Amino acid sequence: MTEKTEHAIILRVRTKKDQKMASALYDKLMADMKDAMKAHDTRTVNTVRGVIAKVKDLTVNAGKEMTDDVVLAVVVKGVKQREESIAAFESAGRAELAAGEKAELEFLKGYLPAQLSEAEVADVVKATIAELGATSKKDMGRVMKEVMARVKGQADGKLVSKLVSAALP
Repeated sequence: MTEKTEHAIILRVRTKKDQKMASALYDKLMADMKDAMKAHDTRTVNTVRGVIAKVKDLTVNAGKEMTDDVVLAVVVKGVKQREESIAAFESAGRAELAAGEKAELEFLKGYLPAQLSEAEVADVVKATIAELGATSKKDMGRVMKEVMARVKGQADGKLVSKLVSAALP
C-alpha cells in the first residue's frame, strides 16, 4: 500500500467518524441505540435500527438533507403502525405480540413532542378557520393542511379531522 492510499483511507475514516448529522433527534436515536446495545436490549435496538434505516432511506439514499422534521415524520409513522398492529394483534387474540408492540410504541412515543390537548387543537382549528375564511366543508382540505402544519407531530390527524369537520358547517 502506498503512502497516498494509506493517507486517503485514514482521511476517509476520520471524515465519517467526525461527521455530524443535521438532526439532534437523529443524534439522540443513535445515542439511545448505543445505550440499548450496551444493555443488551434487543427489542429497543431493533426498533431504533428500523427508524434509523427508514430515515437514512428518506434522506441519505434520496440525496436530501437530514432534518428533525424528517426524523419526526418517521417516528410518527412508526407510532401509527404500532398502534394499528396492537389493535390487529389484540383482535386476533395474540396478547404476546401486542405486548411487544406496546413496548416499542412506548419507546417511540419518547421521541414525540408533547401532545396537545383536544381543547388546544380545537383552538388552533378555530383560529385557522378564521384566518383562511373557510365557510363550508369544501374548505376542509385547505384547513386540514394548514392545521396539520401548525400542530406538526403534536396532534393525531384523526383528532384534527374530527375537529375540523365539526367546526365547518
